[in-house]
Amino acid sequence: MSSVGCMLCPRKCGADRITHMGACNAPILPYIAKASLHMWEEPFISGKRGSGTIFFCGCNMKCVFCQNYDISTGIVGKQYDAQGIADIMLRLQDKGAHNINLVSPAPFVPVIMDAVMLAKKQRLSLPIVYNTNAYETVETLKKLDGLVDIYLPDLKYTDSVISKKYSGTEDYFEYAALAINEMYRQCGMLILDGEGMAKKGIAIRHLVLPGSVDETRRVLDYISGHFPKDISLSLMSQYIPFYRAAEYPPLDRPLLKKEYKRAIEYGFSLGLTNILTQQMSSATAEYTPVFDGICD
Repeated sequence: MSSVGCMLCPRKCGADRITHMGACNAPILPYIAKASLHMWEEPFISGKRGSGTIFFCGCNMKCVFCQNYDISTGIVGKQYDAQGIADIMLRLQDKGAHNINLVSPAPFVPVIMDAVMLAKKQRLSLPIVYNTNAYETVETLKKLDGLVDIYLPDLKYTDSVISKKYSGTEDYFEYAALAINEMYRQCGMLILDGEGMAKKGIAIRHLVLPGSVDETRRVLDYISGHFPKDISLSLMSQYIPFYRAAEYPPLDRPLLKKEYKRAIEYGFSLGLTNILTQQMSSATAEYTPVFDGICD
């Protein structure tokens, strides 16, 4: 930690996270809420054996509909240093994980870098997945160049009024657009192996929100205009009114099938050819892990 405090993410809160929580509600060493084989990511991430997923506590966004709100706003589990995280990665590899999937890693880039390098020295051979809300700085992402194999960024919004209302981040798109460009520069288009599993590259995610198809269209316009038409895009229907969503209609209701259909049709109308869709039945709490602090 520098003398000016934490400047890792766009919040630039300047907190001394050795002694205090930052704006991300996290100290310098992460609390890990769960680490296990996770079957509910995209097929090219979870595969048949599961993604070796490590869920970190804390988040630099304040989404009112967060499905992981108990760990984004609170603390579960115990703290781990770089060697402890490396040990978890190696255990997940031994259990047959297809990859190591770091969820909400932005506040912990320095210790994650050390952990990945330690684990690789100690026989880790799996791809590293960086699973992020994309509210990141290019400066921090550049430190990960060569360490991350697969980027899974959300692109939540383009409109600053909506991003401020729903996630407390008026400047979300300003940073997310630059961040995703940097991720694409580092890893390029998604490359699959013979089993259909991701080896390297980027897959952009977007969650379609109730009453927000116009915003989804703007997100798709941006993706279509700035990336190849066959960029890997995961267009998600799994929205559930979690956390404080009841206070923000229309987020207080599920996504409608007709809304999701309009989003898909618009994406294809733009010429996007590699859109991964979901069944409406994916909108269930059954696919959200129980955060019990257990790290297999």
